[in-house]
Amino acid sequence: MDYQSVRYASLAGRGVLITGGASGIGAEMVKAFVAQGARVSFIDIDDAEAAKSQGARYLHCDVTDIAGLRAAVAQVEAAGPIDVLINNAARDDRHAMETVEPEGWRRTLALNLDHQFFATQAVRDAMIARQRGAIIMMGSVSWMRSRPGMVGYTTAKAAINGLTKTLARELGPHGIRVNCIVPGAVRTPRQDALWRTPEVERDIAAAQALKVDLNGSHVARMALFLASDEAGGSTGANFLVDAGIS
Repeated sequence: MDYQSVRYASLAGRGVLITGGASGIGAEMVKAFVAQGARVSFIDIDDAEAAKSQGARYLHCDVTDIAGLRAAVAQVEAAGPIDVLINNAARDDRHAMETVEPEGWRRTLALNLDHQFFATQAVRDAMIARQRGAIIMMGSVSWMRSRPGMVGYTTAKAAINGLTKTLARELGPHGIRVNCIVPGAVRTPRQDALWRTPEVERDIAAAQALKVDLNGSHVARMALFLASDEAGGSTGANFLVDAGIS
């Protein structure tokens, strides 16, 4: 998709930082914001995939390294204001409840929850100084659907619901909007490689109200709207992109 069907004039020249932007949904969002004329930076650890992106600035950063994450955010901000932060990085590993140990539990939360708060904290002061900003969290319908076999992931994604609402209250008086995109069964190369069996495909099709094959562009288009001034009256809300599966 070339993202030319709708133009958000307010995004032209805006500084956008996307975590986990090298592949999957994140890479699609990088492409979408570049097409809107935004100044796009993204962070990831996959240098090979990151090299495929065009028109955006890449910084190698492990989001579980909070000191490194803070340094990367500061580096991006020093090069130009971060007007939009998209906390996209995540990893939906499957795990049986009985196999989870404390170290693995903490890593799952670090990969899916902790960095969303700390990246937001890192952009807070500069956004407050400008009295504007848009922050987009990334949730998941997995916790809404009580999906088994990924309890650490669903716990992290459920927590983002509360985090979004609290941050929206705290930052709203400064003109900063905080919303959450909640994707459904979005097809990505990783999903195809690991989880999307024919049986899973049939289950998804049966559960969705819309019989569409969700992909990263569906999520990216929602991100464009929420980052733009057209969503100026929206904060503290979940925006589902799940074809009605929840």
